[in-house]
Amino acid sequence: MTVVVFYEKPGCANNTKQKLMLAAAGHTVWAKNLLTEAWTAERLLTFFGARPVSEWFNRAAPKVKSGEVIPEQIHADRALEMMLAEPILIRRPLIEADGRFEVGFEIDLVNSWLGLSKLTADNLEVCKKQPAQKACLQ
Repeated sequence: MTVVVFYEKPGCANNTKQKLMLAAAGHTVWAKNLLTEAWTAERLLTFFGARPVSEWFNRAAPKVKSGEVIPEQIHADRALEMMLAEPILIRRPLIEADGRFEVGFEIDLVNSWLGLSKLTADNLEVCKKQPAQKACLQ
């Protein structure tokens, strides 16, 4: 099938499920740590494409959840600066395969692009941890 480069936050339950779905469909998944990767603004932009800036952000990041960062109010250049300084702000996963780059794991998009063997109704981008559970540093 396809080699998929998958930039994740290690330990994220949703990223683990997403990788398993890709592997179950026969893809080879090369997982990389999104938080320690040597990003540049230009490289991040290849994943974001024509999406609005607000869709570049990890909605589970502490600064986004607290309201300190409001993605809808941030210009692209500032968003990139912030993400380079704090990669936890980057929406995940970032996926690269067959010369295409995407941000997030939108089931229909990923299925039409790469094919998935087991579709789920779960939103695999929303953190399922309850407030009383130990934080995974989003």
